[in-house]
Amino acid sequence: MEKKDNSKLGFALAPENYKFIIIGFAIIVLGFILMTGGKADNPNEFNPEVFSFRRITLAPLLVLFGFVFEIWAIMRKPKSDQ
Repeated sequence: MEKKDNSKLGFALAPENYKFIIIGFAIIVLGFILMTGGKADNPNEFNPEVFSFRRITLAPLLVLFGFVFEIWAIMRKPKSDQ
């Protein structure tokens, strides 16, 4: 079997890597979406919903995981056909 060479195609990464990069980007966007909200209707009132578990713990961890996933997706070597 002939081994595929991605450098001849002009792409820096294999197609699998680009799929993982898109997934990582979606994870990061989801994390930022989870951070939104919690605003008080009146600026003179305090809304304790700003400090919910979703906004201060879950969403930042999801964004961090998304960035780590992106690094993995870029550094990953695709499996060669054997």
